[in-house]
Amino acid sequence: MPANAPEIDLRSDTMTRPTPEMRRAMAEAEVGDDVFEEDPTVRALEERTAELLGKEAALYTPSAHMANQIAAYLAARSGEEIWAHELAHILGNEQGGTSVLSRLLPRTFSGPESAPEQGWLDKLIQGTDDVHRAQPALISLENTFTGRVMPLEGQRRVAAFAREHGLKVHLDGSRLWNAATALGVSLAEAAEGADTVTVCFSKGLGAPVGAALAADRDTVRRARRARKLLGGGMRQAGIIAAGALYALDHHLERLADDHARAQRLAEALSAAPGLSAEALTNMVIAKTEPGQAPKLVEAAGAQGVACIAIAPDTVRMVVHLDIAESDIGEAGARITKAAESLKA
Repeated sequence: MPANAPEIDLRSDTMTRPTPEMRRAMAEAEVGDDVFEEDPTVRALEERTAELLGKEAALYTPSAHMANQIAAYLAARSGEEIWAHELAHILGNEQGGTSVLSRLLPRTFSGPESAPEQGWLDKLIQGTDDVHRAQPALISLENTFTGRVMPLEGQRRVAAFAREHGLKVHLDGSRLWNAATALGVSLAEAAEGADTVTVCFSKGLGAPVGAALAADRDTVRRARRARKLLGGGMRQAGIIAAGALYALDHHLERLADDHARAQRLAEALSAAPGLSAEALTNMVIAKTEPGQAPKLVEAAGAQGVACIAIAPDTVRMVVHLDIAESDIGEAGARITKAAESLKA
């Protein structure tokens, strides 16, 4: 473990380290120059990802951030609208990339779900033939959304609306693995209706780096050029792609364990003073008294547990590959002790 690392790190499922078996697969990977499309391990990963998601093709990217921005860049022209939740990762956590790189106008909605309500869609589509109005082009959905699973009926409803009005649908499925697991459906079913889909191999699956954008073959062909434009062309990338391939073969089935452990942690924390907690797939969202979340994070850190305050009264914890069953009880006890210290 690196120096100064917390004993139990619940900040994100990106904190995982490659397993010994994954490291071995990476060390032994067959490689080539991926910019010339000559890396066999990258090609194998892209083909496997496309097959799992029910799409024609996929492109390996350094990050889900880049995959999301490529999707927006390809779906809309400068000055057109992107519709998304006000807290969507593609808008709020990627340095305004849709505005900076693609020069799109965000139109946002609020609420607990990633899919907008039908009334919002029907209202926003009105007046799009007005010469003063920017033209809508893309609806971006997210699953999971801060750990919350988007029901497939909402995704299908939005996709049908988009087709009716000539819009594209992007699905930020960085944790689509978790959504499909929670829904009990295949990844292809979870991706149904989206023109482009992002998945992340370092979230949930424990690979050290990388994501993919899946779509039809022509979109992926154009995405390859966009990736190069953004500086994402990689050479012997099979070394890292092998980690993602290993994760697809060995770490998908175990995601249900993370969900169950998150549920047990939430139950333990709900008994702590001043806390209520809810498990959302592999995340635990804990509510504190007003303004107490940063203090709880600091107190938990002193107890050797790392987590993140995502609002003045909200703490996020993420269960992942490196969190053992024994860590759950220990984390619950330590965070409870931290909560008690705030009451003293």
